[in-house]
Amino acid sequence: MESPNVVSNLLGLLEVRIKRGRNLVVRDMTASDPYVVIKMGDQKLRTRVIHNDVNPVWDNDLIVSIKDATLPIKLIVYDYDVISKDDRMGDAEFDIKSFVEALKMPRLDRHPNGTVLKRIQPSRTNCLAEESCIIWKDKQVVQELCLRLRNVETGEVEVELRWINPPGCKGL
Repeated sequence: MESPNVVSNLLGLLEVRIKRGRNLVVRDMTASDPYVVIKMGDQKLRTRVIHNDVNPVWDNDLIVSIKDATLPIKLIVYDYDVISKDDRMGDAEFDIKSFVEALKMPRLDRHPNGTVLKRIQPSRTNCLAEESCIIWKDKQVVQELCLRLRNVETGEVEVELRWINPPGCKGL
């Protein structure tokens, strides 16, 4: 059990659903065995390995403790190898500043389900492959991201963000 100080410094928890990969690079003979690692600050979490697939569907929920919403989240895709070191299959980075701003909007519960709260366009300063929308959906703020992988020939990863307010945390 964490001490009360740790919980009181916590802004909340971010559920990062790693949904799927598209057109990932081949790192073995005919395919790859991809998994995703996400890092934020000193936290490091990973999905399960999907064997022999360059269009994997993970649908893995990873929970990140948010103490500083200005830190970016790094996402790295690897190819699992039994004998040698796992091969890197690209990386991306995204920030949650716009997502946190949307969470702080007044009277969110008055919006109809499906309301787009904010749109973020792809640019040279982000890894978005397409427009990302922050939406009021099922009484929650949700952001869908399609991230273009860097440092690799091809590949995208689809991610969905949701906020969790655990009891006793300081909140936003």
